[in-house]
Amino acid sequence: MFWDFLSLTPESIHQVTILFSDRGTPATFRHMNGYSSHTYKWYNAKGEYFWVQYHFKTDQGVKNLTREESKRLCGEDPDHATRDLHQAIEKGDYPSWTLEMQILTPEQAEDFRWDIFDITKVWPHSEVPPIKIGKLVLNRNPVNYFAEVEQAAFSPGNLVPGIAISPDKMLQARVFSYHDTHIHRLGPNYHLIPVNAPKNASENSYQRDGFMRVDANGEGGPNYWPNSFGGPGPDPKAGEPPFDLSGKAGRHAFTHPNDDFVQAGNLYRKVMTETDKEHLIGNIVGHLGNAQKRIQLRQTAVFFKADPDYGRRVAKGLGLNVKEVERLAVMSREERATATS
Repeated sequence: MFWDFLSLTPESIHQVTILFSDRGTPATFRHMNGYSSHTYKWYNAKGEYFWVQYHFKTDQGVKNLTREESKRLCGEDPDHATRDLHQAIEKGDYPSWTLEMQILTPEQAEDFRWDIFDITKVWPHSEVPPIKIGKLVLNRNPVNYFAEVEQAAFSPGNLVPGIAISPDKMLQARVFSYHDTHIHRLGPNYHLIPVNAPKNASENSYQRDGFMRVDANGEGGPNYWPNSFGGPGPDPKAGEPPFDLSGKAGRHAFTHPNDDFVQAGNLYRKVMTETDKEHLIGNIVGHLGNAQKRIQLRQTAVFFKADPDYGRRVAKGLGLNVKEVERLAVMSREERATATS
């Protein structure tokens, strides 16, 4: 089912290529980059706003595992990455990441080649050069792992004034679903657990009651707004500036003229070494080889559309007819789905 879904959503090809390359198995937490993937909005007191993406680049250097190494570690030491991070911090070798931002004005975004709200696309650095703005440093280990790690509840809906979400439909869904998950996992007052509570601001809301509420619970104040008893109210100055929307609301097919294959093809052709390509093909063949032949054909045609060499090598690794793969590659996704159903 994994490959059935991916083969029917060819826009996933760039991320699939990254996942099945050695980049998909970082050696440790210290030796991997972190990305927002989603686009966010930054705004200021002047009412100006910008579209941004976050890049946390490891200062330790990127290190990855081959599938043979990762398979061995899964059996011998499945907690190796957690232990590595703990030991590095314990001895004072604090891991750090440089935060780089990609920033687009609304005008730049309007004419940008790629849909900036499509999580399957990246903003090429040659077109939007990253700007270094600071560092993230991990300088202490948890005192109690359960309290500070197991109970941690991260959500893209937890934002401060100056940062807002974008129309990215997957980000919009996560804003709701992460909160719901935390309520289910940790309870309705998970935001009051010390690791999740704000450090430099008091809670000013009408969130009341629920199990595990052990503070003053708003005392005798009102739990509704507006009220005339001095309860907290919205701060208009914290609101994000509006942005223009047009068109008719409804369920529409995705129509942005993105090329779903060029970024994956460029990654394969221009970035990967021959060793990288060999590992990529081997990882894919080892995994895709468990799928039904019709799904193998459909997915291999997607690889072919990204780069003919990419597709041919996967086809040969799977023992598929290369001519048949080439024939499927020139079809539309709908035709390809029908031909391999």
